[in-house]
Amino acid sequence: MEQDIKDFANHMQIERNLSGHTSKGYICDLKQFMNYIQSAVEPHGQKASAAAVDHILVRGFLRSLYVAKLKKVTIARKLAAVRAFYKYLLREGRITKNPAELVHTPSPEKHVPRVLSVDEILLILNLSFRDEPLELRDRAIMELFYSTGIRLSELVGVNITDIKFSQGLIKIRGKGRKERLIPVGRAALAAIELHLKGRAGHSVEKAGEGSAGPLFLNARGQRLTTRSVARIVDRIVARSGINRKISPHALRHSFATHMMDAGADLRAIQELLGHESLSTTQKYTAVSISRLMEVYDRAHPKARGGVSDEDPGDNSAGNTSPR
Repeated sequence: MEQDIKDFANHMQIERNLSGHTSKGYICDLKQFMNYIQSAVEPHGQKASAAAVDHILVRGFLRSLYVAKLKKVTIARKLAAVRAFYKYLLREGRITKNPAELVHTPSPEKHVPRVLSVDEILLILNLSFRDEPLELRDRAIMELFYSTGIRLSELVGVNITDIKFSQGLIKIRGKGRKERLIPVGRAALAAIELHLKGRAGHSVEKAGEGSAGPLFLNARGQRLTTRSVARIVDRIVARSGINRKISPHALRHSFATHMMDAGADLRAIQELLGHESLSTTQKYTAVSISRLMEVYDRAHPKARGGVSDEDPGDNSAGNTSPR
């Protein structure tokens, strides 16, 4: 099974052209699956081979994940890795059936994305940043996150040549290395241009479209990592005075929700975010509705359970209107 997993890793990188992050996640999940199979069959004198696995063992693996109290979304991802692995082996003729096909995917938990209000976003973006290279870089990062709603992994992969200053566009390499061209706001473009002008080795002219290399570098001149950007976001959010932890993905959620609240078309938001399925984008509809209900509850006299001055009504018990 170990050799099968190595061959599958090569298949993902060469044939399917998956990102290194995705491939690494799949292999990690499959090694965990292999360890479970070994512990389940080897004490009984059986060899832990891919062909010897049936749907009962796959279900047992999922049961062990439930016992470990993993989230359903994590369990579903690990099952997807097992399915993809066996689909590959079936296509290669190494097995005769896919045991993971008979196993149902866990129903995901209902999760409403965490978002910031417009006022909270403005608190962050209106912070004072010093006229220093790293400070200008950090400001450009925050502006670009909120202006485009791109993923953390997409932001660190942006190169200078991906910014089309004259057109107000940016080229993004998303999941599965699929490229998309999306608009970027004037404030973000201005922040990026200031960042490039302040960066060592970049003149005003080089801040345009002809300069290659990563857009965001660390202090050593290397491309920023996702972990470094997450720490930058933590630091800036703490400076803003917002008393809660905000991840880079929350900025993506905020972008989508604020676009939805302003009347943007769901299909347009899908294209901007790079979602393959419209159902993935539809979760922001629930966020917008919940925010609408909060406004209704705060503003409408009857929703608050009180009685307006214009409608004294009967003050007897039971007069409070339901929401």
